[in-house]
Amino acid sequence: MSLKVMASATASPGHQPLPLFLEGVSAGFPSPAQDYVERALDLNEYCIQHPAATYFVTVDGDSMIDAGMLPKDILVVDRSLSAKHGDVVIASVHGQLTVKVLELRPCLRLVPRNAKYRPIYIRGESELDIFGVVTGVIRRLVRG
Repeated sequence: MSLKVMASATASPGHQPLPLFLEGVSAGFPSPAQDYVERALDLNEYCIQHPAATYFVTVDGDSMIDAGMLPKDILVVDRSLSAKHGDVVIASVHGQLTVKVLELRPCLRLVPRNAKYRPIYIRGESELDIFGVVTGVIRRLVRG
């Protein structure tokens, strides 16, 4: 799986918070729409905790589809977070970038979330560079 790096996540001076409605939308049987806005939602604030340490990458491949990361999705990645066991990370193994789940026990490895792929076992920590922890996924339902 290769990744395409997108622009940095620094907030632009002209960003506009959008309305966030009080009531969620039913994914089952439709319910009547509510006309009440809870507050304004700024996607920069919602998706990004550390703007100076955040970047975006585009998913290219299907090794993480069972984790809800599809080809052409945009991942929000925070470089300031320390990667822990079970985190989804952007990592470099022998110069190749990948997105996988980091497992520290029982052994160090990067695990895909698609049964078609095998884990990548890391023999020594010098073999692995972590470039950030994935904190969000952005998906456009209509591409155009």
